Amino acid sequence: MQSVTLSLFRFDRAMARLWVLGQMGAARFALPKRAGLRFWKLCGSGTGEGFTPRPNWGTWAILGVWDSADMARSGLDHAPFSGWRARADESLTLFLEPFSARGHWSGARPFAPEGSADGPIAAMTRATVKPARALRFWGRVPDISARIGADPDVIFKIGIGEVPLLHQVTFSIWPDEASMAAFARRGPHADAIRAVREEGWFNEELYARFRIAGVTGTWQGRDPLSGFRIQEAA
Repeated sequence: MQSVTLSLFRFDRAMARLWVLGQMGAARFALPKRAGLRFWKLCGSGTGEGFTPRPNWGTWAILGVWDSADMARSGLDHAPFSGWRARADESLTLFLEPFSARGHWSGARPFAPEGSADGPIAAMTRATVKPARALRFWGRVPDISARIGADPDVIFKIGIGEVPLLHQVTFSIWPDEASMAAFARRGPHADAIRAVREEGWFNEELYARFRIAGVTGTWQGRDPLSGFRIQEAA
C-alpha cells in the first residue's frame, strides 16, 4: 500500500534557518535518490499556524509519496530527512494512507486511494491560486483559519506552500469524517468553496483524505495524536 509522509521541521536559530534555505535547493538532488519515493514536494510555511501570506522562516516541510511504508521508513533515515532532523529544534513526521483523492498536483495524480477510514483522518487541500484572484483568496483565509482554530474537533492544523501566495497546501487532522464534513459545510469555509467554483480562483486543485498510519516526533512539545487510536503502518 502507498505510504505518504508529511515531515515538519522547526528551526529556531538564525544559522539553522540560513542552512535550511540552502537545503531547499540541495535537497532537490538528494530526494530523487531515495528508493521508492515516487513524488515529493519541499514546502515553506506562513506565520502563526501557516495560514498567512507572511513567510515563517523557521518552519519547513517535506511531503513524500512512497511505494510502501517500509520504503518510507527506510528513506526517512537518509538525506535530506536525516540532516534536517539533526539540525532542527523540533520535528514531526506523520505517516498517512490515502483513501480519497481527486484533482492534480503539478499535473500529476500523486495519491492512490485504497479502502476507507477508521479513526482520525487527515484532510489535505492543495491549490495553485490564479494571480488575479490572490487578494480575494487571502482575504478569505484568516476567517477560515480562525474557525478551524476555534473548532473543538480539530486535532492538528498547519498551512504550508511551495510558492508564497500562489501555491498553497492546507493540512488538518480530525477525529473522524463526520466532524471534518461538518466543518466543511458551514461558515467561511463553505462560503470560500462556493466562491472558488463561481469565480474560478484556482488554476489547479487537489483534495485528499488520509488514514493516520503512524507518527514520530513532536510538534509544539507534544505528540498531536496522543490519546487517539491509530493504525500503525505495517
